[in-house]
Amino acid sequence: MDQPLPFDLALLDWIVCPVTKTPLEYDAVRQELMSKAAKLAYPIRAGIPILLPEEARIIETDSGSSYNL
Repeated sequence: MDQPLPFDLALLDWIVCPVTKTPLEYDAVRQELMSKAAKLAYPIRAGIPILLPEEARIIETDSGSSYNL
């Protein structure tokens, strides 16, 4: 099975959520960058973060509700 290309963690010092302009957190298991403020998870494809809100997955909250753009 092919391993995904590695994500450069140094990018976390430079990039922010395009919606909220807040820091992102790296999820190595899901290969996503998560914005807790926006409740969005941006995919990482071939080591490249896709920071488009329309490509992001909505993160469900503890109460089961979700964030809508």
